[in-house]
Amino acid sequence: MSIKESARILLGGEVRKPAAADYTPGANRVHELKRMDGANRRALAEEMHQQHGHSHTWRNRRWAVLIAVNLLFVLSFWLDIQLLEGSLTASRFLGFHLIDLNSALQVMLAHKHILVNLVIGTATVFVLWVLLGGRSFCSWVCPYHLLAEWAESLHLYLVDKKKVSGHAFHRGLRGVLWLLFAVLAWVTGYTVFETLSLTGILSRALIYGPGLALLWVLFWLLVEVFYSRRAWCRYFCPIGLTYGVVGLPSPVQVGYRLEHCFHEGDCRKVCLVPHVLECVIKGRATAETMAIGADCTRCGLCVDVCPSGALHFEVKGMSQWL
Repeated sequence: MSIKESARILLGGEVRKPAAADYTPGANRVHELKRMDGANRRALAEEMHQQHGHSHTWRNRRWAVLIAVNLLFVLSFWLDIQLLEGSLTASRFLGFHLIDLNSALQVMLAHKHILVNLVIGTATVFVLWVLLGGRSFCSWVCPYHLLAEWAESLHLYLVDKKKVSGHAFHRGLRGVLWLLFAVLAWVTGYTVFETLSLTGILSRALIYGPGLALLWVLFWLLVEVFYSRRAWCRYFCPIGLTYGVVGLPSPVQVGYRLEHCFHEGDCRKVCLVPHVLECVIKGRATAETMAIGADCTRCGLCVDVCPSGALHFEVKGMSQWL
């Protein structure tokens, strides 16, 4: 997927069905072979599913990193070791400033000038998430993501029992809210979104103790359990959009190998942002190997459930060494 197309989808654009001219000769050859050998491939897919089971390798690694990062903030404050001071919104690591990119943008818009400390802290974090994949922040660091995953499990259970039904919003809403909060920061001189940011509220509550703002977090968890699956992360949170744009050129990505795929669709069922996995639908992949788009959070759930290794983590340009 090109950076331009990835950006369009990230901003809420619908995934387009490929035209005949979009397919490479290699992709056409693989699609044709799959059509000719459909019965055998279905039998092989069933056998691989039984052998693969249900892995949680990448999920467990991610949970461990997320808990460790947030625990480091907590321990640094409560033990007064001054290793990592502040919160996920703005912090200092061994005295070096680190600032959340979305928060830094809000502060600069509110103050209407660029602060030196913001430039230093923002540049460091910017480079970090360009290298690691922008929305990796969402699934590997943000504390709300972990709570939302647990809420998602409850939501899916209730849907399966036909107690609730899922509702979707337009993905373009996130871009509208991003623009709205940017304008509000400029006009009011106040970082309005920071009072509503679930990431910031939870991070501060973990470090400094709970407050009434946790009721706002509880509200969104209830929305996600009873009304809309992963609503905040999918449709509302401007932070995800900011980091998604940052991650457009990232070398760390989930890669897709058409030849290995059985198109059973389990990956799309577990994905936070299933529109990025449109290429796994039978007949949709336009090349033999493809990179998943920038809205991917690199959570690894699709890699865990893929029985054939069609979906895998890779570092662009280094596949032959990894």
